[in-house]
Amino acid sequence: MTKSTSKLNRLQEVLITGLIGDLPAIALGPKLRKLIYRSLFSRMGKSIYIQNGVELLGAYNVEIGDGVHLFKGVRVDALGHENNKITLEEGVAVERNVDIGALDNTHIYIDKGTFIGVGSCIAGPGNVKIGKRCLIAAHSGIFANNHNYADPLKYIADQGVTCKGITIGDDCWLGHAVTVIDGITIGKGSVIGAGSVVTKDIPPYSIAVGAPARVIKSRLPEDSINPNDLEMMSANPV
Repeated sequence: MTKSTSKLNRLQEVLITGLIGDLPAIALGPKLRKLIYRSLFSRMGKSIYIQNGVELLGAYNVEIGDGVHLFKGVRVDALGHENNKITLEEGVAVERNVDIGALDNTHIYIDKGTFIGVGSCIAGPGNVKIGKRCLIAAHSGIFANNHNYADPLKYIADQGVTCKGITIGDDCWLGHAVTVIDGITIGKGSVIGAGSVVTKDIPPYSIAVGAPARVIKSRLPEDSINPNDLEMMSANPV
């Protein structure tokens, strides 16, 4: 996409969202947005519900599948780098005041049926992949970047960041106010207790709690875990 095309798309986005982005349900806002926003998104499925007060930046880099729900105060930001991409697959529900930001050369992918709770933040610049039917509770933070700070003679803000990416497997439940730092893989079927800070990889079907989070037990007997599920621990994020 050329810079001129990007600017024209952004102008269209600003005009359309400015006109109908804040229309409430009583003024047929969701129905109008379902019809007219189709021209903004890279891909838009059927039966979409977008509440008033949703902020879109770079919607031309955003794909949303059938039945996606975006509630009031959600911010979806794929603006900036031409390789930015945000994908919300079928049935994803994003609750109030959630912030999803690609930031720079980033793909954020949220698979089918996943729920993102109130006030959560999912941010690059680093790829994030969240699997199917996950439950991300309110005020959780998934941050695919770390600031460099080795040089005490420079401001931390001037030392750049590292971006390894984050992968969360299918069927995971992150409790209230969980933080996941860059470079982490959380295995399929795992449960992370409220307030935990995940600083190391979590094996599939684990229950982990604390800051830093540590595994306290497995959800399944050891011999009943499918060895194929263990392979995701070495898989690269999207």
